[in-house]
Amino acid sequence: MSIDCITVEKYLHDHIPLSQSMAVSVVSISDNSVVLAAPLLPNINHRSTVFGGSISAVAILSAWTFTYVQLQHLAIACRIVIKSNHMEYVNPITGDFEAHCFAPPQQSWERFLKTLARRGKGRIILTAEVYSGTLLAGQFEGEYVAINREMVT
Repeated sequence: MSIDCITVEKYLHDHIPLSQSMAVSVVSISDNSVVLAAPLLPNINHRSTVFGGSISAVAILSAWTFTYVQLQHLAIACRIVIKSNHMEYVNPITGDFEAHCFAPPQQSWERFLKTLARRGKGRIILTAEVYSGTLLAGQFEGEYVAINREMVT
């Protein structure tokens, strides 16, 4: 099953309204990464930089979206939630920004899928980096749980 950026962006805006309020867009999706972008203005703070909560939210959303897209490709209907996360803010952002979520190591992804198939629930740790242009602004790590809707009620 192939899924494109426009379809994913519409899904995010329809099902996670905060993404629309923050003007999040889906820049790219692949087997190896997801890139989401957001502009400064709806995410600005009192210092004319991006609000830390917005940086964290877009990073969290990029990893959630990576998981969602990969499970859609496999036609596995799951509820995906974040269990825990850590966000490190490296530099302030004074313009538009992007969150780049990267595929986890293959062995971790395979273990996640195997556990999800066997128990109806799987956990995976994902990372993302937030950039404004070429400036690294933040580093994110989050643990996500996927619950197979067909196996668990």
